[in-house]
Amino acid sequence: MAARDYDLFVIGGGSGGVRSARLAASMGKRVAIAEEFRFGGTCVIRGCVPKKLYVYASQFPEHFEDAEGFGWSVGERSFSWERLVAAKEKEITRLEGLYRKGLENAGAEIIESRAELVDANTVRLLADRRTVTAERIVIAVGGRPQAPAGLVGAEHCISSNEAFDLKRLPASILISGGGYIAVEFANIFHGLGVETTLIYRGAEILSRFDGDMRRGLMAAMQAKGIRIILGDVITAVTVDGEGRRVAETGQNGSLVVDQVMLATGRVPNTAGLGLEAAGVTVDARGAIRVDAFSRTSAPGVYALGDVTDRVQLTPVAIHEAMCFIETEYKHNPTSPDHDLIATAVFSQPEIGTVGLSEEEAVKTHAAVDVFRAEFRPMKATLSGRTEKTIQKIVVDAETRKVLGVHILGHEAGEMAQLLGIALKAGVTKDDFDRTMAVHPTAAEELVTMYQPSYRIRDGVRQ
Repeated sequence: MAARDYDLFVIGGGSGGVRSARLAASMGKRVAIAEEFRFGGTCVIRGCVPKKLYVYASQFPEHFEDAEGFGWSVGERSFSWERLVAAKEKEITRLEGLYRKGLENAGAEIIESRAELVDANTVRLLADRRTVTAERIVIAVGGRPQAPAGLVGAEHCISSNEAFDLKRLPASILISGGGYIAVEFANIFHGLGVETTLIYRGAEILSRFDGDMRRGLMAAMQAKGIRIILGDVITAVTVDGEGRRVAETGQNGSLVVDQVMLATGRVPNTAGLGLEAAGVTVDARGAIRVDAFSRTSAPGVYALGDVTDRVQLTPVAIHEAMCFIETEYKHNPTSPDHDLIATAVFSQPEIGTVGLSEEEAVKTHAAVDVFRAEFRPMKATLSGRTEKTIQKIVVDAETRKVLGVHILGHEAGEMAQLLGIALKAGVTKDDFDRTMAVHPTAAEELVTMYQPSYRIRDGVRQ
């Protein structure tokens, strides 16, 4: 058999693809990585990183208001959307350069081209119309926004991809969706002074999160002035004579806004990738099916990250890449661990969560104790803000093991990261109880809730 061109060929320059390519190349493997857009993937280019930068930008109006309660006089202020977009672009360009530098220093070959599979060992590079071969191929092409099926006028709407680079900040926006992307952008645009409406087909936003978190956040958003329409959808979008969007809804008539954003989910970016020719099986959503070690149905072909639709989070893709390297190149079979993944919603206030929600816990545990605290954070006592912090610990009453911790409040994401370590280690409520509090902090409530707020036995709250 003729030698392959590469030991490893990676399709996709996002977090999972870059990590697998860089680690393999640093081990002396012949590695190439192909990316048709920009290195860094969804997270760096049009996801987590620019989103967090825009979250910071949108928080300043409240910071200015709060300052007055602490004796500061804040003078005239103004906001430039164009300067924010330019600053964001400068930062993600810097980060993309670091990704490239890391790959180059490790010895990986960077190919700026769309890559498609010809078979399980052959890749076609569209930029220069050539094919290359590899012993192993990793597919890490991520996901893409999906418009609701059959939505008339979807071409008049934007997705999260375009939201970061609008030529001008709209005066009003209608956001369709109830997941974390929709919720985060609703808070961002509102904080930047945009009249914001969120429309969602479900009964509550953030349906996969603990009920106290989603209800508490919705109340906070509405108190800020964000309009939330539940149990309804956009049925069509047209453009009027002034260039404004006219959104027809099922229950609330016509809504006229400057911009409509669709945040109704993401799907694996597998269309036209040549998967069928290579013998790679996908599910009904187009996600690549993999086993516990990220192996596809085609020998020698692997898939990592959002393209597998397992858990759509950047750190998960990186973890899966590291497991791939351990398994394939270090002879240490390692399966990705998707249990107890801490996560955050960068809303205002934030949600930080790890483990089972109350609703999930009662389905699998006969006896559950819930410890819940709701209070006004110390900063709000002088600022006059009415926003509340909610903290919740869900415990298996029989073993005292902590099943989940959920926080709504400032810096909740930071707390969730540290709590993730504790829950991963199997912490019990007794461990929380014997931990000394750090005072004065919001987090101290987590170790001073000694008695359950309520108990749930066989699904019945007592």
